[in-house]
Amino acid sequence: MSKLRPSRDIQPVTEFRANAAQFIEQVQATGEPVILTQHGRSAAVLLDVESYEGMLDELALLRDVRQAEQQVAAGKTVTHAAVAKRLRARLGR
Repeated sequence: MSKLRPSRDIQPVTEFRANAAQFIEQVQATGEPVILTQHGRSAAVLLDVESYEGMLDELALLRDVRQAEQQVAAGKTVTHAAVAKRLRARLGR
C-alpha cells in the first residue's frame, strides 16, 4: 500500500452512501483502501477483495511463523533425519 492521501483515501460515510459504486471502482482500480469516517472519526475501511484476501493470507503465515518460533523455543523440534525416516515409513520405502 502506498502513502495515505487524505483527500482521496479518507471520506465521510455520507459521501460513501451517495457514491458507493464510485468508491468500489476506486478501491478495485487502485488496490488502496478508503477509510470511512462517521461523526469525524474513523469508522470503517473499504478494501477490494484481492487486497483483503492477501491480508488474510499474510496474517495466517505470520501466525504460523509465530507458532513455529514458540515450538522451537519450547524445544519441540524434529531433526531432518527423523522426518525423512517417518516419510519413508509412510511411503513404504
